[in-house]
Amino acid sequence: MTTAPVPIPHKRPTKLLGSLAVAYLALFMTYAALVSVILPQQMRLLDADNAVGNLAIVTSVSAFATMFVQPIVGAFSDRTRSKLGRRAPWIIVGAIGGGISTILIQFGNSVFIIGLFWVLIQVLLNAFQGPLSAIISDRIESEDRGLASGITGAGMSIGGTLGTIIAGQLLSQIGVAYTFYGVLVIVVAILFVVLNPDKSSTTETHEKMDWGAFFRGFLINPRKHPDFFWGFLGRFFMTLGYQAVMNYQLYIITDYIGVSDAEAGNIVSILSVITLITTTIANMLAGRASDALGRRKIFVGIATLLIGGFICIPLISPTVPGILIYGACLGLGYGTYSAVDMAMMVDVLPSGEDAAKDLGVLNLAANIPQTLTPLIAAALLGAFSNNYQVLFIYAAVAVVLSAIFVVPIKKVK
Repeated sequence: MTTAPVPIPHKRPTKLLGSLAVAYLALFMTYAALVSVILPQQMRLLDADNAVGNLAIVTSVSAFATMFVQPIVGAFSDRTRSKLGRRAPWIIVGAIGGGISTILIQFGNSVFIIGLFWVLIQVLLNAFQGPLSAIISDRIESEDRGLASGITGAGMSIGGTLGTIIAGQLLSQIGVAYTFYGVLVIVVAILFVVLNPDKSSTTETHEKMDWGAFFRGFLINPRKHPDFFWGFLGRFFMTLGYQAVMNYQLYIITDYIGVSDAEAGNIVSILSVITLITTTIANMLAGRASDALGRRKIFVGIATLLIGGFICIPLISPTVPGILIYGACLGLGYGTYSAVDMAMMVDVLPSGEDAAKDLGVLNLAANIPQTLTPLIAAALLGAFSNNYQVLFIYAAVAVVLSAIFVVPIKKVK
C-alpha cells in the first residue's frame, strides 16, 4: 500500500513582502512629494509667471530621458553576477545616486540646472525601481503575487499620500524637504538589501547579450503577445489621464479652486490624508479579493471606469469640499487599480526568464505618458486660458480608454 506524499506547507515570505512595501512606500513618497508639490513650488519661486511652462519642460525632458532606463537596467540586472545577487547592486547604486541628486537639486538657481538634477533624479531612481519590481517575479510564488501586488500597491499609494502630506507641511522649506527625501531613499534601499539578502549570482551563466534583439523587444508584438500588448495600452492611457491631474495638484488647488498660497499646503495635506485612508482600504481589500476569486481583469476594468468618473467631480463642484470628496473617491478607485494591475501584468509577461526587462518595457507605459502629459496639459491650459476644466475632461477620457483596452485580455479573468 502506498501513501500519498505529505504536502509541504507553503511558507509566505512575510519579511520580504513587508520590506517591499516599505521600499515602495519610500520611493513613491519621494516621487509624489517632488512631482506634485516641491518641484512645482521651486518653479513658482523661481519664476511665478512661467511656472506651468517651465514645469512642463523640465518634467517632459526628464521623462523622455528615463524612458528606457528601467528596461535597460532590468536587462543588465538579469545578467548581473555578484555575491549580492542580480538586483541588489542596482538597487543600491540607483538609490544612493538618486538620493544625493535629490539633496542637491535645492541649490538649482535656473531652469537648466534644476532640469539637469531632475533628469539625474529620475534616471537613478528608475534604476532603483526597475530591479526592485523584478523581485516579485524572482522570489514570490504565483499564489502570493496578488497579495504582493496589493501590498506594494498599498506602499505606492500610501507613500504617495504621505509624501504629499509631508511636502505640504514643508512647502515653505523646500531645502529641508529635498534633504529629507534624499536621505530616506538611501536609508531604505540599504536596509532592504541588508534585511533581504539574495543568493549569489556569481556562478550563473547567460547567453551573450544580443542588443539588436533587445531593442527589437521594445516593439511589443500584438500577435505574439496580445495580452501583454493590451495590458500595456491599458496602463499607458491610465497614466496619460491620471498624471494630468496629479502633476498639477498644487496649481489646481491654488488657481482653479482659488485657495491662497498660505493655505495651499494645509489643503494638500488634508486631501492627502483622506486619499490615504480610502486608498489603503481599497488596496488591501482588492488584493486579497483578487487572489481569493482568482480574478484580475474585472477588478482593473471596474476600478478604471470609476477613476474616470471620479476625476469629473471637480467639474461639478470646484470648491474645497468638492476637491476633498474627489480625493476620497479617487483613492478608492486608484487603490483598487494599483492593488491588482501589477499582479495581472506579471501573469501576462512574455517571458519568465527576462522578467526584469519585460517589466522595464511595461514601465514605458508609464514613462511615455509622463513625457507627453506635461506638454499636453500645458498646451490645453494655454489654448483654454488656464481653464482647468479642460484638464479634467481630457484626463477622464484618457482613463476611460484605459478600461476599454483591458477588455481583450484573455489569459487572466
